[in-house]
Amino acid sequence: MNKSELVDAVAKEAAISKAAAGNVLDAVIGAITKAVSKGDSVALIGFGTFKSAKRAARVGRNPQTGKELKIAATTVPKFSAGAGFKAAVAGKKAAKKK
Repeated sequence: MNKSELVDAVAKEAAISKAAAGNVLDAVIGAITKAVSKGDSVALIGFGTFKSAKRAARVGRNPQTGKELKIAATTVPKFSAGAGFKAAVAGKKAAKKK
């Protein structure tokens, strides 16, 4: 599913126009991107958590020459799937909390 197909699905499910659904999707993606780039995490209960993670510097190899090269440390986005999302993908019902 690409972005336009997702906009179509959201518009149909929420009974709103495709333009409105596109604006909402852009706003949600923008808000998540802004929060994660600041170092905050965004938790959507049942779906998952978006956060940033630090990747340490390391030594890699050029596959053509075999020569070692330094790869700098960086910060990357990370997504951890929630229990409800994992269960839906696996085709199981989500476990109820006690």
